[in-house]
Amino acid sequence: MIPVGETTDGIVLNIRVIPRSSRCELAGIQGDALKLRITAPPVEGAANKECVRFLSGMLGIKKSQIKIIAGHKSKNKKVSISGITRKDIESVV
Repeated sequence: MIPVGETTDGIVLNIRVIPRSSRCELAGIQGDALKLRITAPPVEGAANKECVRFLSGMLGIKKSQIKIIAGHKSKNKKVSISGITRKDIESVV
């Protein structure tokens, strides 16, 4: 299981994004991060937007609840998700 930090507002977790994939999907765990494959290229924030969209759909929450707090120009990102708990993310993964 990936390390998930709990905050007063929600959780913080690491993700590893693989852009330009053939489809958007959860691809398991890589090291200490949740691995996501997305179709968008890493150009002008398209991959970040697609990552937020995919996570919101996967978790059944609003896109506004998800914030990329580190790694905007990297495949390795730190994401803050408000309004959910560690149990919520573990049930999806």
